[in-house]
Amino acid sequence: MSVVPAGVLPGGALPAAEDAGDAAELGPRARLWPSLAAVYRAQLSRARVARIPLLFVATFQSVGIMILMRGVVDGGGEARSVVAGASVLVVAFVALNLLAQYFGQLRAGGGLDHYATLPVPPAAVVLGAAGAYASFTVPGTFATAVFGSVLFGLPMTHLWVLAAVIPLAGAALAGLGAALGLLAPRPELATLLGQLGMSAALLLGVLPPERLPTVVRYARDLLPSTYGVEAFARAFDARPDWALVVGDLAVCAGVGVASLALATWAYRRAAVR
Repeated sequence: MSVVPAGVLPGGALPAAEDAGDAAELGPRARLWPSLAAVYRAQLSRARVARIPLLFVATFQSVGIMILMRGVVDGGGEARSVVAGASVLVVAFVALNLLAQYFGQLRAGGGLDHYATLPVPPAAVVLGAAGAYASFTVPGTFATAVFGSVLFGLPMTHLWVLAAVIPLAGAALAGLGAALGLLAPRPELATLLGQLGMSAALLLGVLPPERLPTVVRYARDLLPSTYGVEAFARAFDARPDWALVVGDLAVCAGVGVASLALATWAYRRAAVR
């Protein structure tokens, strides 16, 4: 058997190898918004199975708290705080508690490896999952607000403010929940941190601030959902101070951007490990 040099073959073997190397060049990464929409639809379909139990538990919890508080609070500013806090608590239950559990289990089960192989920006994964989970809170939040308004005799003229409160408070809490789940070394710890965060939203958001000690009020100011609660509570006034409402929503939006940026950094950190 004779050996023929590669250079005398038709076309040459070495140039063909070089051409194959050139053809293996990767394409550009997907853009943020199309990737975000794709992840959102996928997560929405995944979470749709648990939609009814999710809505029932989150709404029933907030409604039960308002019924218990009805025996303590008669009306006025305290009633507005209770209804606003219970309504935002529906968002906290899903965006903070359940999202922390989801990302904690995703990290422990190797699910992040799947997303790491996709040509999508990390921000699209975090925002898509957060948006899908927060979407399920809309019916429960409105139902809680309507029930609370009837229970305490509050006007429902400005319930439309929830259309701004839900996405802004949801973004702030979802970013925090995702960061807790991604930074926790074990899924059990992520579940614990998510439940502690929801308990803080319950105690510091539903209880009227006038009845809280001064030190606890400072802690309440550090909670991202507080500003969504304050904005919604002001909307129950006969003549709301819209400048203060917009200011509270702006703070909530700023915290949301910061918490989602933290969650994106935590996702990059967890995906490379």
